[in-house]
Amino acid sequence: MAPMPLNPENPFARPSTRPLELPDFTAATVENLREALAAGLAEQRREWAAIAADGDIATVENTLLALERSGELLDRVLPVAFTLMESVGGDDFDALEAELMPQLSAHSDALHLDAGIHARLQSLQRGKDLLSLDDETAWLLSEYLRHYRQSGIGLSEADQTILRDLNARISTAETSFSQRATKALENATVYVEDAADLAGLDEETVESLAQAARERGREGFAITFLSPTQQPLLTRLENPATRARLLDQSLTRGDGHDPESDTRALILELARLRAERAALLGYENHAAAVADEGTAKSSQAIAERLAALAPPAARNARREGEQLAALKAESDTAAFTPADWYHWSDKLRKRLFSVDDEVLRPYLELDSVLTNGVFWAAGALFGIRFVERPELVSYAPEVRVWEVVEEDGSTLALFVGDYYARKGKRGGAWMHNLVDQSHLLGRKPVVMNNLNITRPAVGEPTLLTWDEVTTCFHEFGHALHGMFSSVTYPALSGTDVPRDFVEFPSQVNEMWMANRAVVANFARHHVTGEPIPADLLDKLLSQGTYGQGFSTSEYLAAALIDQAWHRLRAEDVPAAVDDVATFEAQALADAGMRYEFVPPRYRSTYFNHAFGGGYDANYYSYIWSEVLDADTVEWFKAEGAQDGDGWLNRTAGQHFRDELLSRGNSRDPLQSFRAFRGRDAEIAPLLKRRGLDSA
Repeated sequence: MAPMPLNPENPFARPSTRPLELPDFTAATVENLREALAAGLAEQRREWAAIAADGDIATVENTLLALERSGELLDRVLPVAFTLMESVGGDDFDALEAELMPQLSAHSDALHLDAGIHARLQSLQRGKDLLSLDDETAWLLSEYLRHYRQSGIGLSEADQTILRDLNARISTAETSFSQRATKALENATVYVEDAADLAGLDEETVESLAQAARERGREGFAITFLSPTQQPLLTRLENPATRARLLDQSLTRGDGHDPESDTRALILELARLRAERAALLGYENHAAAVADEGTAKSSQAIAERLAALAPPAARNARREGEQLAALKAESDTAAFTPADWYHWSDKLRKRLFSVDDEVLRPYLELDSVLTNGVFWAAGALFGIRFVERPELVSYAPEVRVWEVVEEDGSTLALFVGDYYARKGKRGGAWMHNLVDQSHLLGRKPVVMNNLNITRPAVGEPTLLTWDEVTTCFHEFGHALHGMFSSVTYPALSGTDVPRDFVEFPSQVNEMWMANRAVVANFARHHVTGEPIPADLLDKLLSQGTYGQGFSTSEYLAAALIDQAWHRLRAEDVPAAVDDVATFEAQALADAGMRYEFVPPRYRSTYFNHAFGGGYDANYYSYIWSEVLDADTVEWFKAEGAQDGDGWLNRTAGQHFRDELLSRGNSRDPLQSFRAFRGRDAEIAPLLKRRGLDSA
């Protein structure tokens, strides 16, 4: 029986009437989302079937453009569903996600294993010279054919059946891992009864922890978790036992001590299933299949890059560890432990640079960081401004919306910010599109940033750590990539680029954290409005490569774990859940990165990037993209120095926007980099930035 058409009373039955088709989240329920998703999937399948069955000669209009125009209903409802599943969560949305993800996997297979559509695309490719395709359309055609090849169109019918089954099982396991990792964040919450155990924290932070406990129906204080291993309060907590408890809870997430969030069986299942799929598709392993989709092109190139960086990073980390242990020994006879690292690193930072997080935090208020930092830098560089639209309410009262306006007064985009942690929300920070930009469809972008900042006590300001400020700038770099997109086809829009390129614009945007004019503009005392003292600003910006041994090593350890799991053949994947920790430890030891004082940024059991889908065998992309980023920062500094404007060079910003940020995936991303930079990237700036040039 054919699926019923969508009830016209469903709020997703027609485009949103809000500005730029911003979704009306207040109208969304699990029930009407489920109904609209089913109708949207069915509608696009019918559209694809019509393209495949078209008896006319394949043309750009009846094949490529028809594909790009298909799925209008699904494009409306999916971003809403994903936003609510990730940012609100809860049992009902978890159930919807568990239903949806295998359906989306089957939906992707329905397109990429459709021989009729593939044949029409091939005929366009054969006749592209006669068709005189413009560059963007020719690139779109090549991208479609690449996706078909990498998705298994060349397999026999029997093998395609096996592939569909593997894809469905992988999708189901990824969803289960992600949901368990989110549960693990909440279940790991550390409850503290005695306020004395929170010594080192200011009154505002202590009250916010008390509020978190009350929200969970508990007395005392609740310390909630972020996704990475290290937790911000490790820096400030004076009580060694509290620090040890906090780090232990972080490191043991998903390891089986809490059955509800045990992820180990899913790790083994995903490693095995992905390896089986890679072999079926003709790849040596899953890492090789993923590399073929990116700019790296080979897993060997990735392995060589990581292997070259790991030894000097590990040496730097060990030197830092010796320094911190020696500093602790000056006043404390207890042995130095992994839970001491952040705490004593902060003390050493104070000694070397006189920079104190407790002194800094009053100058790092969220609204000022956004308005006078993130937005101000973007305005100076790209000529845009931000007008808050409080009437555009969203799914939670603290979610904010801004209209982004060009110099000529026209609307460029809408920007949505959801900055606070909440129960059920996915950990970490991310950007995603609510509406994709496309000239073909006449759509301007609506993009969103999500962070997980601890909500302050009622009436108190949101004061950030320096790391949280960096995250604000990083995620906004992704947002700029989405907002500046100026492409014809939705499939090529904004951040829809290879995974090992997508982090490049976001990492570039972190440069403003080291720019005196930008920091001086946003770092103002939240009570007095006084700017950060000049001497404190000098010290803040003078830290150079301090702590890079730790940060580089914890990142590389996670990237190496990700690669190790995904370079396995199916028959080599461990069989027992207790082998997960053993495999991880051996992978780090083999790479020379097993150092007890610097645990990986993510252990396997809570490594959502690697096992929740999206960055599997792709976590290397941060350091891969950072080569481009570090080289770009040097270019901006040189361009700004010519005009004496401290890098905030409007002409340079426009060049970066025109040649790179606006291009999306409308051409080879490395071609866009060369058009911007005038050459390929050089690695020397990265080595210098991370203190690896002389290590």
